Amino acid sequence: MALPALATVAELAAWIQREPAEMPEGAALVLDTASAIVRSEARQRFTRGTSTVAVATRGQYAPLPQRPVVSVQRVRRGGMDLPPEDYRLWRDELHFRQLGTGPVYVTYTHGYATVPADVRAIVLTLAGRVLTNPSDLRQESVGSVSVTYAAETIGASLAPIERDQLARYRPRAAVVGLGKGAPW
Repeated sequence: MALPALATVAELAAWIQREPAEMPEGAALVLDTASAIVRSEARQRFTRGTSTVAVATRGQYAPLPQRPVVSVQRVRRGGMDLPPEDYRLWRDELHFRQLGTGPVYVTYTHGYATVPADVRAIVLTLAGRVLTNPSDLRQESVGSVSVTYAAETIGASLAPIERDQLARYRPRAAVVGLGKGAPW
């Protein structure tokens, strides 16, 4: 299933200060592509959805990959459903009463009700760069007028500052926690 773009063509038109009727035919494709690039960098979908994932437990807890976690519908371990009193959702992790082995299969709802403003800004900026410089020119001259584009405007790629801004959305690396207990 294809995910929706993280911004609309109307938002893109406003972002690059154009009328919606002036937008090129491929604007929606550019937004879809920019959204896919941002999602890939952040490793997050951002839009609300439900997923079933297999996650490895780390002691008595299991971090869920898509954030924020809205609700947990089902948890299975060893082919059996766990009753809700055997686990607790705390932030974006499941904590278990008892230590278990093997993967846990979790069906949960995650994502934002609306796309975060900073994420939408990165998508719109990237799409705007592609639409402003569709031929990936470094420099162009017409008569006595010369325009030089910044390196970041070439190709559909994120600038280092945009990668840094998306870093806060990436799932954190696994770290061994000492003395971390269940939150009950």
